[in-house]
Amino acid sequence: MTDRELMELAQSARGYSYSPYSHFRVGAALLTKSGKVYTGCNIENAGYSPTNCAERTAIFKAVSEGERDFETIAIVGGREGETNDFTAPCGVCRQVIAEFCGGDFKILLGRPGSFRAYTLKELLPFTFTAQDL
Repeated sequence: MTDRELMELAQSARGYSYSPYSHFRVGAALLTKSGKVYTGCNIENAGYSPTNCAERTAIFKAVSEGERDFETIAIVGGREGETNDFTAPCGVCRQVIAEFCGGDFKILLGRPGSFRAYTLKELLPFTFTAQDL
């Protein structure tokens, strides 16, 4: 699967976002090392803290089905009717990614017509992992 194809799946997943409060819609597509793709969208809640981000939705779906080895995640987001200029994962999502992926894990941030690639280490340089316990 190409990075562009993965970005298109993230954009498609964004269409399922449940974001009636922020109107900020995010989609993610997670590629496993076995070649499977798990998509996710953000799902808001009036209580805010029960809200789940698109990235975590995709990761939790994959983990709940036995996947633990991930290659790349693509993320697209923005207010309804718009796509932001490269929406990055929040701190909680970065920490969840760190739980399952190494510093060289690829994170694609997209907007219409283009995307940028980063590593987890670039987005979370001081990772807290099980080795820190």
